[in-house]
Amino acid sequence: FRRLSSREEVPVAHLNHTDVIIETVQSSSAAAVSRLAASWRRSLVNHGLDPSNQRGPSRVDASGLRLRRSALDRLMTIAAPRLDQLFGLVGNSGCCVLLTDSDGVVLDQRAGSGDAEIFEDWGLCTGAVWSEAAEGTNGIGTCIAERRQVVIHRSEHFFARNTAMSCMDAPIYGADGKLIGALDVSSCRADQTDSISRLIAAQVSQTARQIEQDNFRAAFPDARILVASSGEAADALLLAVDEDDIVIGATHAARRAFGLGADETIRPQPASDLLGRSGEATGFERAERAALKRALARAGGNHSRAAKALGISRATLYRRLNRLDLD
Repeated sequence: FRRLSSREEVPVAHLNHTDVIIETVQSSSAAAVSRLAASWRRSLVNHGLDPSNQRGPSRVDASGLRLRRSALDRLMTIAAPRLDQLFGLVGNSGCCVLLTDSDGVVLDQRAGSGDAEIFEDWGLCTGAVWSEAAEGTNGIGTCIAERRQVVIHRSEHFFARNTAMSCMDAPIYGADGKLIGALDVSSCRADQTDSISRLIAAQVSQTARQIEQDNFRAAFPDARILVASSGEAADALLLAVDEDDIVIGATHAARRAFGLGADETIRPQPASDLLGRSGEATGFERAERAALKRALARAGGNHSRAAKALGISRATLYRRLNRLDLD
């Protein structure tokens, strides 16, 4: 076919795409073994969508968009330089960068001047609603619905009118562990391969985690941030601890890794207990050891200054150091 806008697709292509979706959804086993088929089924059965529908994405009005952006003002401010950086990497290859809220409404966009008209025509612009309930299987909506990184490549989209695009998405979680949005890179290039989409997806995931970590640090400005190790390099395992080393916050990945609950308020507990570094010493001994080590570090190893800072005599300091084997 000649290159057409999303509103001018050849009808037979729509019929073929629609037939594939309906046949897949009617399969008794497809949805059980394929996440894509499960999403198609949700779109067709749960949301009652027609894959051949030609109406473009709906959009929230200006006042509604302002309210949504205001609700995530801190996130948008923090994310802006990361979006610029990501667009600098993918913008010249026919891609746009989108930031959405948890309802799939586009709050911010980066697109090159040469591709802006295409993305606007497709509805990949601020204010557009890309939830799975509204647009069927798509990068943004399916990412939010399944709360995971997704790649929806061309004909994997539910609506036939969206099959010219490839979408790479990753979820973004707030400082309270709840999903607050998604980061999307969408391509208008007809020659973009699935393998290239996977490479871009890796960068999208990394950027989403950077935004998540920056937002988490901003939410706990007075806390000490601990970074835990993980088998998944892309995970943002961050803990916020107060001056007494009590955990007061955790990222979504940290909550999952340490069993803290996805949405629950975190029960205060020592960071050392959570990280498995308690050893055999009692809680008071660990606290005393930590206090002595902090005082000595702040005093640059000077015992007299450390004792003065702790409000004890130098002799008492030495006795405690010897008892805790810190001499």
